Amino acid sequence: MKTLMRIIVAGLVVGACGPLSLYYKPGAQVTRMQSDATRCEVEALRDAPVANQIRQRPPIYFPGNRYCTGNGCYYNPGYWADGGLYSVDLNQDLRRRVLDMCMAQKGYQPISIPRCSANVASVAPRAATSTLPALSQTSCAIRYDDGSWQIVTPQVPTASE
Repeated sequence: MKTLMRIIVAGLVVGACGPLSLYYKPGAQVTRMQSDATRCEVEALRDAPVANQIRQRPPIYFPGNRYCTGNGCYYNPGYWADGGLYSVDLNQDLRRRVLDMCMAQKGYQPISIPRCSANVASVAPRAATSTLPALSQTSCAIRYDDGSWQIVTPQVPTASE
């Protein structure tokens, strides 16, 4: 249970630091993109439902130890430990492809926008993105604690500036 909690916490930390992944269509309203994504997620779940399969890792053998003292040597016997059970959703990849296909039919494409540096984030006026802007090579994303995000395109100084 502790291991599972560590994995979940690590995933949240990495997710907060990583790029912003979303479906993108220039000029689309964010609320429209989110509702389209929800509809497509429901369709993908209907067309490729969760199909969990229980699997078992192989058992692990721990060999015994030899202890020697002045009175002779002693052996602790080895033992087998259960490898553990886990589940795999066999339709997860298919569901992702169905979702991507549905969103593509609506004009969206999956993208990842890098996170803005601290310098950019500190000078950008806080305003959650409501309409997906045109992107450039310098576009980056700022995530806020409330789950909203902002896409900004910092101006790159030219040689004459």
